[in-house]
Amino acid sequence: MPHRPIPRPGPDECASEAGAYVARVAGDDAAPRLAAQVEVAARRLGPLDDARALHRYAPGKWSVKEVVGHLADTERVYAYRALSFARGDATPLPGFDEDAWTPQGRFDARPLADLLAEWTAVRAATVALFRGLPADALVRKGVANGTPVSVRALAWLAVGHAEHHLGVLADRYGV
Repeated sequence: MPHRPIPRPGPDECASEAGAYVARVAGDDAAPRLAAQVEVAARRLGPLDDARALHRYAPGKWSVKEVVGHLADTERVYAYRALSFARGDATPLPGFDEDAWTPQGRFDARPLADLLAEWTAVRAATVALFRGLPADALVRKGVANGTPVSVRALAWLAVGHAEHHLGVLADRYGV
């Protein structure tokens, strides 16, 4: 099935601090990047051995494995929010504390290849979700973490959030 365009959200469609993630994404349609991004990342990170994937650029910072696990966790949260709001559910959704979640994931005990495969599967489900949404669902809004957010903004946030962390991996981890 061809992708459904996911137009750039307006500034009122997500929290202002989240807008920095949206701004990281080039173009006017998030769908192509949503579909391709994780494969590009997996080709870049896949060659790392597990010892290298345990690298932290400073004390108290996440390892490469923890970053990848965090990407899968966050993507699940964004996708659930998108599904909920696309279906018209007005229930406000909570935020989440990634600094509390990440240690509980015990990502360092898992092979990097498994973490990349998991994120790939999660992203494939996200792509399928957005491909199956009617166009009018993309502009529906809900409240997450105390802030209004549109369904389409959540797609852009998934891409921009991953871009942010992939940039950190390149700049600070050398991968």
